[in-house]
Amino acid sequence: MKLTSIVGAILCAEVALGARFTEKRRERAAQRASKRALSRTSLPKIAADDGVLETFETGNETAHVDYSTNWAGAVLIGSGYKSVTATFVVPTPSVPSGGSSRTEYAASAWVGIDGDTCQTAILQTGVDFYAQGSSVSFDAWYEWYPDYAYDFSGITISAGDTITITVTATSTKAGTATVANKSTGKTVTHTFSSQSAALCETNAEWIVEDFSSGNSLVPFADFGTVTFTGASATTSSGTVGVSGATILDIKQNNKVLTDCSTSGSSTVQCTYTG
Repeated sequence: MKLTSIVGAILCAEVALGARFTEKRRERAAQRASKRALSRTSLPKIAADDGVLETFETGNETAHVDYSTNWAGAVLIGSGYKSVTATFVVPTPSVPSGGSSRTEYAASAWVGIDGDTCQTAILQTGVDFYAQGSSVSFDAWYEWYPDYAYDFSGITISAGDTITITVTATSTKAGTATVANKSTGKTVTHTFSSQSAALCETNAEWIVEDFSSGNSLVPFADFGTVTFTGASATTSSGTVGVSGATILDIKQNNKVLTDCSTSGSSTVQCTYTG
């Protein structure tokens, strides 16, 4: 009888301890979301200080690699881009080699219209990845730059989930952002209307970003590899793939942190190299 009471007490203590940990995680998530809502922004592409543009041959095509302090991925430069989409599997982010377990590191995968050669506005949506110590978390968000990014409610994201992200411009000042979690069957959409900043519709992007919080870029997470599949953009003339896109890699403090490439007409892959 005494043993049963002791076991019962231990189980109750474990449940209570687990509940407290769960509550603390919720509190941290709420605090991060509150802070992020006030300051998290995906910025237009920032050119690396050296402004180097490299050209190399890939099979029968010529690829151009541009270096940026905040964008990695692929950008099409043209006109009349109305919609951009892609699918990717959510990676498990981690603290980069030599990083601190006390610091929160982050990265973001998104698709968008404008922000490269046209920097007056960006219509974009995607998923943020966070890592602190051994803890990871994820947020789905939407943004019409220069306004801040806002989290979607009603959707959960986990490592390993298959996510399809899409932005559509219904005019230069209106459109939609959609995140569909194919693993859970949940889809969320935000509709923009009468935005103050107008799109140029001259850039289509598939990006992994070191985004901004407050007045500086966040500590950049080791995101492993993000592979955008089914990557395409719709123009007034039809649908196009990523062939001929400019490749972007993140370069900070004279160190290249990513290795991005395209393959076929619909795949963009970025790997963290640190």
